[in-house]
Amino acid sequence: MIRYEGVTKRFGPLLAVDRLDLTIASGETLALIGPNGSGKTTTLKALVGLVRPTEGRVTIAGIDVATGGPEARRQLGYLPQHLSFPEGVTARAALQLYAGLRRAPAAEVEDLLTRVGLADAADRVVDGFSGGMRQRLGLAAALLGRPAALVLDEPTASLDPTGALWVRDLIHGIRRDGTTVLLSSHDLSEVANLADRIAVFANGRIRAVGTLAELEARAEGRGIEHVYRRLTGAAPLRRVA
Repeated sequence: MIRYEGVTKRFGPLLAVDRLDLTIASGETLALIGPNGSGKTTTLKALVGLVRPTEGRVTIAGIDVATGGPEARRQLGYLPQHLSFPEGVTARAALQLYAGLRRAPAAEVEDLLTRVGLADAADRVVDGFSGGMRQRLGLAAALLGRPAALVLDEPTASLDPTGALWVRDLIHGIRRDGTTVLLSSHDLSEVANLADRIAVFANGRIRAVGTLAELEARAEGRGIEHVYRRLTGAAPLRRVA
């Protein structure tokens, strides 16, 4: 479904991603974990066309993202880490705007507002939404046009527990529908709960990729926190007297 083939990305002297080879199967949920600056967000942006690889290529359903134009973009829905909407618009108006841009059927707007639990807030101005409500609206926007794959960058970052649970439940529903999901998250419990496979990044490279059980075997210990520390080289916190 999604393939990274020898992808390298440099920003001037900075090597952000180094010779990345990765395949995500249709219907799979793959999570990227690693420290800040390890290449996760650059990897996601290369898939949605916001970053062009210095070397290599990214394809979705066999279409090169860098050259495939609208055909490639129709395959993808994207929820960025820092979400923004036009000022003064209602939730319904925002989705209608994005539906027009994505050439999605107008009927999807009402269906998605219901699906993400915002039908009763459809005519409220988005400026007054909580963080969780904005994330749910962002997911609705990403799902317009019924994309084959969904790309989520820190989908529950900065949300309170209620908002985070809402968003996680939505992602579970999206997975059950057979949508391919590629996500990045610093919430290790979220990753363990959502992902079929996990890719561990450090210094622009994948250190390991596999199921949690496979990574535990490689890291010689149990639990996602142990896997993270062992495979990224992150030291445990020291006890302060």
